Amino acid sequence: MSTLLDPTSELQPAQREALPRPRSLNEKRVALLDISKPRGDVFLDHLEARLGEMGVDSRRYSKPTFTRVAPVDLKHQIVSECDLVIEALAD
Repeated sequence: MSTLLDPTSELQPAQREALPRPRSLNEKRVALLDISKPRGDVFLDHLEARLGEMGVDSRRYSKPTFTRVAPVDLKHQIVSECDLVIEALAD
C-alpha cells in the first residue's frame, strides 16, 4: 500500500488507497487542472500539446486561487466530464 500525504492543514486526513493507474489513455478524457500558481499554465500548455500529439482528449480547468481547495462545483464538473486529472503545481 502507498502512503498518500495530504498537503492541507487537516490534523487527521482521510485514509485512502491510491487508485490503480490506467493501462492506457485511449478513449479517456484527461482534466488538466491549473491550481493558479505562477507558471502552472506553462506546464499545462506543454502537457496539453503532448497529449494532443498522442490523440488524447483533454480539457482545461483552473481553481480560483491556490490558497484554497477546489470549489465543490469545480470538482463535480471535472468528475462529470473527465476520466483522469493531472494537477499543475509550479512556481
